[in-house]
Amino acid sequence: MRVSTVYKTEIRQRGQVTIPKSVREASGLDEGCSVTLIPIGESILIAPQRLGLDEARRIIEQTIRATGMTLDEVLADLVSQRQPLFEELYAKRS
Repeated sequence: MRVSTVYKTEIRQRGQVTIPKSVREASGLDEGCSVTLIPIGESILIAPQRLGLDEARRIIEQTIRATGMTLDEVLADLVSQRQPLFEELYAKRS
C-alpha cells in the first residue's frame, strides 16, 4: 500500500484503536485478524501477522461461505495454487 493519506484516530478505553475501513481493506485486515505491533522510535508499525493455522482456517471458512464452494473444491484449488507459489519462492535463481 502506498502512503497517500494520513489518518488520525484515537486510542480508546482498553487501548483499542480503529483502523479506517479503506486501510483495512487495502491491507487485507478483517475482523479477528492478528497483527504485529512494532515500536519504531516514537512510531508504531502495525503489520498483518503471517498466516497461521487459525487464520488459515478462518479464511477457508469465509471462502466456503462466500463462494458456496465445498471443502473438497477449496482444498483442490489450494493444491493447484501451491506449485506456482512454491516455484516462485524456492526455485533456483539463475
